[in-house]
Amino acid sequence: MTCPNGQVSAGWHGPYPTSELAGAPLIVARFTQSQCRPCPDRPRCTKAPARNVGFPPRELRDLQVRVRAEQQTPDWKARYAVRSGIEGTVSEFAHGHGMRRCRYRGQPKAHLQHVLTAIAVNIERLSGQPANEETRAPRPPTAFQTHLDQHQIPRSKSWRTLGT
Repeated sequence: MTCPNGQVSAGWHGPYPTSELAGAPLIVARFTQSQCRPCPDRPRCTKAPARNVGFPPRELRDLQVRVRAEQQTPDWKARYAVRSGIEGTVSEFAHGHGMRRCRYRGQPKAHLQHVLTAIAVNIERLSGQPANEETRAPRPPTAFQTHLDQHQIPRSKSWRTLGT
């Protein structure tokens, strides 16, 4: 391997497994310190004491190039739009409604919790939609929020108010 300043790597090693369980193996090209020390571009290079460059094996790199090209097609983007909507709903359940942990023991009770939470989320989504209007009107404050405002108690930020 040749760096942008014309230095040739001291050797190739690998492929090595990465520290991540799902990580792909890497081929590592090593440069010696004597090659890198007098280099004028060293500040723009890696800060690590060992000058290593890792890249995937050729078969994996070819697969990455092919998949990344496929991701630019309208057909792939349409399929992914469905998935991103589903992932948004799953994220809302996990982060907004505490669905990472069940309140009850046993599969029947856990299932009931999931079903009731899904019904509550659907009701909440439907009640927030304006009837045949293009612009969405802001939701009126709840009685609790009005009480906090009247007594000048600051409201805590929740998942519903983030970004507003």
